[in-house]
Amino acid sequence: MSEIEQTSATRLALVTGASRGLGAALAEGLAAQGYHVLAVARTVGALEELDDRIRAAGGQATLAPMDVTEPEAMKQMTQAIAGRWGGLDLWAHCAVHAAPMSPAPHIEGRDWSKSMLVNVEVARGLIAMLEPLLRQRRGTALFFDDARGGQKFFGAYGASKAAQIALARSWQAETVQTGPRVLIDSPAPMPTAVRARFHPGEDRGALAPCREEAARILSLL
Repeated sequence: MSEIEQTSATRLALVTGASRGLGAALAEGLAAQGYHVLAVARTVGALEELDDRIRAAGGQATLAPMDVTEPEAMKQMTQAIAGRWGGLDLWAHCAVHAAPMSPAPHIEGRDWSKSMLVNVEVARGLIAMLEPLLRQRRGTALFFDDARGGQKFFGAYGASKAAQIALARSWQAETVQTGPRVLIDSPAPMPTAVRARFHPGEDRGALAPCREEAARILSLL
């Protein structure tokens, strides 16, 4: 993470899974609204391209090329946010693992394990780490549902994504009085890499542009 000096007055938005798709569109939209965006993803090149677009539009970002599945890296990130900014105004969780489609009896163990790690365990760990920072600023956490649970061939992805959203809904119910605010949205189908894995050859022109969906989601804030 860069050594940009920030103050506690800076509005800070953390986007996990910020390198492409909805995450990148949200990062750009938040920067345009005056947030300093902390962009987390593994792909350095895509993060740098995101940073170029944000800065060209007059926004500010700090790049954090990290793997959300590494607890120690996430702990260091949390400590850096607390030390440099003092709190967190918004967390948009876009990181996801899309396991290959497969009949339930043929789901590979490694695909199942990675789905549960990225889509469930990472969310659990980040909720625990980030809640104090969000409470400090009366912030908001954003999760995104993709209701595939129970659909044929979506066993690993559908089950893990459903578990993530169930966890988010529990947190949402628990924090009505105390904060932070937890919002769960169901975006329209978009031409993302995740969707392309499930629908190869689809007419992507008929899908909702990521930037339009990002603008709609940010209007909820």
